[in-house]
Amino acid sequence: MNIIFFGTPDFAVPSLERLLSHPAFNVLAVVTQPDKRRGRGSQLIPSPVKAIAQSHNLPLYQPKSVKKDEATLDYLKNAQADAFVVVAYGQILSQAILDLPRLGCVNAHGSILPRYRGAAPIQWSLYHGEAETGITTMLMDAGMDTGPMLLEARTPIALLDNFEDLATRLAHIGADLLPETLLQLDQRAIQPMTQDESQATYAPLIKKDNYWLDWSRSAIALHNQIRGFFPSCSATFRDEAIKIVATAPLSEAFETQLPSQLSAIAQAWSNPSEAAQPGEVVGILKGEGAIVQTGDGVLLLRTVQLPGKRPQSGWDFANGTRLAVGEVFEKGG
Repeated sequence: MNIIFFGTPDFAVPSLERLLSHPAFNVLAVVTQPDKRRGRGSQLIPSPVKAIAQSHNLPLYQPKSVKKDEATLDYLKNAQADAFVVVAYGQILSQAILDLPRLGCVNAHGSILPRYRGAAPIQWSLYHGEAETGITTMLMDAGMDTGPMLLEARTPIALLDNFEDLATRLAHIGADLLPETLLQLDQRAIQPMTQDESQATYAPLIKKDNYWLDWSRSAIALHNQIRGFFPSCSATFRDEAIKIVATAPLSEAFETQLPSQLSAIAQAWSNPSEAAQPGEVVGILKGEGAIVQTGDGVLLLRTVQLPGKRPQSGWDFANGTRLAVGEVFEKGG
């Protein structure tokens, strides 16, 4: 089966590698986003998918706009591909492009559709505290993740999973699901299923203010925000913006989902003092870090990042700053 692969970030790499190694598929070319300037010196950095394509000497296209780039469009029209495979490409494909391959355009989306359509499904599923998520393969149409569904595979979400953990797991689940989807589609062994619009939810792009922590929210809501938008959520501490990278809500309700060293501690902190204000340090746990009062419950700061520094353990942060009970973390921003 002749495939043209569209993808850009690390999330797409396992899928491309699986198709390249599978005897049933021939990857004709790769379409990815243009190189971006990043880091010190503003160097042009190729996408992870481009790096894989180059290592396999594949024809490579990097249009600024795939809908308008004549060279890319000419190639797509003349390639006679059986399917286009799209995994986190980052551009919208026109209906004219979607209509080109024999089997259509197959997308692997990082949620159980129709929930969390849009640009950031993994982040928002964590933010909303979902117990499970997965990959849905679908035939693309002109809408935003609205095409008929093909196959799905699910995975539970653990309490301490963050975006990086879950994205890595889902990337490999998608890599397993795509070949099965393509082969069944070619054999007409799948009946595409229309999505139930009444169940649809959306996962928009992350904005800057999504990273700001408001300590009047509950401990579990803050924890879900921090792991969902990992590693970028921020608070204000001693008039400086710092990143809160990893946390754990300390409560009896989560006792069985916490590491063993935190389970008994969670019981002890299930009924903290009502006198503390949101954001106030109410305890410092030896070997772990600061315990902070929230609008409902307490939150253990497990990993913190000071400006211009590498992330450090909550315990190293508490020691290095000589953190004291009674100090207050303010809202980020």
